[in-house]
This record gives sequence, structure tokens and C-alpha cells, in this order.
Amino acid sequence: MQLSKWKPFSNIESYLNFPVSGLFDEMSNGIGNEWRPAVDFIEKSDEFLIKAELPEVKKEDVKINIENNILSVQGERRYEEKDEKQHRLERFYGSFTRSFTLPDNVDTDQCKAEFKDGMLNIHLPKKAGSEKPTKSIEIN
Repeated sequence: MQLSKWKPFSNIESYLNFPVSGLFDEMSNGIGNEWRPAVDFIEKSDEFLIKAELPEVKKEDVKINIENNILSVQGERRYEEKDEKQHRLERFYGSFTRSFTLPDNVDTDQCKAEFKDGMLNIHLPKKAGSEKPTKSIEIN
């Protein structure tokens, strides 16, 4: 009978040695891949504010919808072919979609959006009288 050395982490070693450089090269060009712009969702005393970073996206290429208490932001950053030699492209181009479930106290009839300097700001005012009182619960 032949004895073999037990290697409990041999599978992990094989995953660590897996060549992933090709995967990163495929992802790094970013052309045609879906991208997700960075978004902040902020609550203020009278409104919710969604701030989305959309550099080099035209206002005409952005659509905002609210349906069934879900806000959707859709758009596209277009890639323009240039005659110059490009050595590396790390930014993503193409279409994007971001969706957010809105709190019940948003007045969807009064929502506004503004787009300036690559920032999309969506103002979602709270309904009047929608503040719920804070209740303290005593611990026994």
C-alpha cells in the first residue's frame, strides 16, 4: 500500500494559480459592457436626494421613471471612435440602469431632477404629515 501526503488546501492552491489575467483584459476595455454609475441616496428633513455621477453622459440620453414605487434611472454613455492611438481604456461605455425602491412617504407627484456638470440630482420630497413619531420601548 502506498501512502500519500494529505494536502487539505490543494484545491485552494489550484484556484490561486488559475490564470485570470485574460479575464481582467476582457473587462478592462469597458466598451459595450454594462456599467453602474455611482449613486448616493441621502435623506434630509423634507426630502430624499439621489445624486448620480454621470460624466460624459448627455442629458438627452438619461430617462427617469417612477412606477409602482420604484424609481428607475436609465441612460447611455456613448463611445466615440477616434483616429488617435489609444493604449488603454478603463472607463465603461454603453447603457446603464439603476433602480431604487422608494419609501412610502415620497410624494411622487412633486419629484424633480436637475442635471449639471455630470451630476444628476433627483429631489424626492416627503409627503406632508408623513413623519412617524418616535416611540421608545422600555427594556424589562
